[in-house]
Amino acid sequence: MIRTLFAATLLATAAALPAQFSPQQVASLRDAALNDTYAFDITEGLTTEVGQRMAGTEAEARARAWSVAKLKAMGFANVRVDPFTMPVWVRGAESASILSPFPQKLAIAALGNSASTPPGGLEGELVGFDSLAALEAAPDSAVRGKIVFVSHAMPRTEDGSGYGIFGGPRRQGPGIASRKGAIAIIIRSIGTDYHRNPHTGVMNFPDGVKPIPAGALPLPDSEQVQRILKRATGPVRLRLQLESTKLTNQQSGNVIAEVPGRDPGLPPILVGGHLDSWDLGTGAIDDASGVAIAAAAAKRIMDAGRPLRTIRIVWFGAEEVGLFGGLDYRAKYGKQPHYALIESDFGADRIWKVDSRLGEARKAEAIAIQQALQPLGIVPGALDETEGSDIGPMVADGQPGVALKQDGTRYFDYHHTPDDTLDKIDPVQLRQNVAAWTAVLAILSGGIDPPAELNRRKKR
Repeated sequence: MIRTLFAATLLATAAALPAQFSPQQVASLRDAALNDTYAFDITEGLTTEVGQRMAGTEAEARARAWSVAKLKAMGFANVRVDPFTMPVWVRGAESASILSPFPQKLAIAALGNSASTPPGGLEGELVGFDSLAALEAAPDSAVRGKIVFVSHAMPRTEDGSGYGIFGGPRRQGPGIASRKGAIAIIIRSIGTDYHRNPHTGVMNFPDGVKPIPAGALPLPDSEQVQRILKRATGPVRLRLQLESTKLTNQQSGNVIAEVPGRDPGLPPILVGGHLDSWDLGTGAIDDASGVAIAAAAAKRIMDAGRPLRTIRIVWFGAEEVGLFGGLDYRAKYGKQPHYALIESDFGADRIWKVDSRLGEARKAEAIAIQQALQPLGIVPGALDETEGSDIGPMVADGQPGVALKQDGTRYFDYHHTPDDTLDKIDPVQLRQNVAAWTAVLAILSGGIDPPAELNRRKKR
């Protein structure tokens, strides 16, 4: 009865949707995608055959070559690499130790774009702050010539909303510490796990601010440092080694492929994720699964027939270190209208909510998407909101989009750590993602000419 009522609701909406849209076809494609194998195959292949894919490095170049071969083998058209150049930061030797009053080693990882310590490291007095706000409020005299430690209280949430505000110690902390005269900074990792795995991530120093070494401690070590600072009756001294190098004009690129539409004059639908990863893990949840979900859904539409609108798959390069791929795409194609932008870059756990911003004239499409996703346990969200990392600048420009919101409850246990590996992918939840994306693409693509119809047209 529930399925009958759902189909009837879709049929009632169909008259307002693009030509040749079939509610039954959307439901059929969606349900078939719950048995998808494409996404796991891509995720497993990329993380196994390439592994870590730091932007602008030889490893990312191998990932692009792998991706071109894979997308061609899957039958996509117009597969190519759209290159661009970028600066590259390269991690070197890393270590940290409390020298006094309680000598012990700490686990640490440099943050992206950290300045390098001298060979062998540096030593200094450690001063701690419980939050970024506390560091900002401190007089410069409390920081000058010292190594700063900054903590925070990032919570575990389904929507990952804590990452914005509690990511401040990583994003802004190094610049603030440097302006106050610190010789280095270490932070509590922007994560929610209690493994002794530090979380890396990018940060940038503001113009005119001297770069200083910057690293992250795992949560257990961060809390250990807080206890040491509290218990010590005199200065706490730290030895810190965060060596790194910087290169200029290194090559990255976006890998692009298409499912050509029946009407090439219509704006395309962009679906994607980012190809690069950090250098600690193999980037399974961030973001091999994302590019896999996008390509798998596009492949399922292509297997069913030919969509009205072109579906453009973009595996963005160099997202982790500054959205270079998204910005390059925007510079080259951002003034062209897109029918919708969709990006997967929040792991592979189940989608629980859908937001969209398609505009008032396309409200029927947005509602149809909500209805088509409800059988997958996905709740309707806002009709005036959308987001994405690489697509973010184009979203800000006013391009329309759909945001399929994944469950982020455990995402920040693994984010930017050595633990971001294939075993963290739940195949059942991954397939639910593909089913949701397939339904959305079936609706947005404006209807599919099935193979039988295509063959009949060819014979005319």
